[in-house]
Amino acid sequence: MNDDRYERTLEELERHACKWWPREVREEAQKISILYTLLDTQEKFISILKLADKNNINKLFEILDASNFAYNLFLKHLVVLTDFGSEPLQRVNKNFSEMFPAGVFEYDIGTGKKLYSFTSLPVNGVLNNKRMKIDTVENLRMGNCDKDLCKDIIMLLIYGAATTDISTRAILFKCTPFEYLGNDFRIDEFVRKNYIRVSSIIRGKTATDLGNVAQQYVVTYLTNALGKNYNVRSNGTIPGVTQNDGTTLTSFDVVVDRKNDTSRHKKYIAIEVTFQETTNSTIERKGGQARDRFEKITSTRNFIAYIIDGAGNFSRTSAVSVLCDNSHCTIAYTPEEFNLLLEFVKEKIG
Repeated sequence: MNDDRYERTLEELERHACKWWPREVREEAQKISILYTLLDTQEKFISILKLADKNNINKLFEILDASNFAYNLFLKHLVVLTDFGSEPLQRVNKNFSEMFPAGVFEYDIGTGKKLYSFTSLPVNGVLNNKRMKIDTVENLRMGNCDKDLCKDIIMLLIYGAATTDISTRAILFKCTPFEYLGNDFRIDEFVRKNYIRVSSIIRGKTATDLGNVAQQYVVTYLTNALGKNYNVRSNGTIPGVTQNDGTTLTSFDVVVDRKNDTSRHKKYIAIEVTFQETTNSTIERKGGQARDRFEKITSTRNFIAYIIDGAGNFSRTSAVSVLCDNSHCTIAYTPEEFNLLLEFVKEKIG
């Protein structure tokens, strides 16, 4: 065992590894993938809204059937655009008998009162994304869902703010798409402005790149755990650590420093993240850079740490060994290991 508890050999590191993607990272990647699916189907969604008749909800459902546009995919678009997701929908489901005592939705869009009779709401148990089949890309693409349940929820999300019941309107006030139906310009404006918000969530991320999600998860974790006295930067640089014959600062997955450290020899910690369930060349690239980076980091009195995990990485024993040999702190991708990294950061830079 190394005298320094932060430094591990490959064998020591592997004993702490989880090998397979943590649930939190998979869930975050799934969210990003779903948003990309929505962006990919945005134009067709807009065209369906433009063909819909605001005075006849059945026309919308006929268009969905004719166009083979999945009901749950259409529902997911509405959930995002109205910002009325599973949590508020679950509250509606839980309080359904108070909001709709007769099981009927009465609304008025300016052309007289209309009635819609629910066929599936309320549901027994929890009305969550999984129940609505809007939780995964696979469900959205397959369109395997309860159409009647989707119809009930689509109805609420489009016309909810037009309910004649004042107390119910206070809950469904965000559900205003009916205001845009029949006006192509306003539909375009409504959808595209909202998708600017959606696009900002995924800007710079790749739907299929779990490694990038793993990096962002580390940034979020360290930011929250270290608090406001530390800078935690994704793809950050360290003064004096360069590449390309000294012409370019070297970029690291994560860089941490103290905000209030104004000393001449301010300390920085670079953190590289690599997690691969299946083998690929990323670990080899990092291994090839490791010695040079370690020497430059050390010569500037700073530190470098590696977060290494995944069954694919541990099949590349030579590359992982090089990283372990050229690191001031080497940890696996688990909560317990992240705590060790926090101790390292506080010990080395205060």
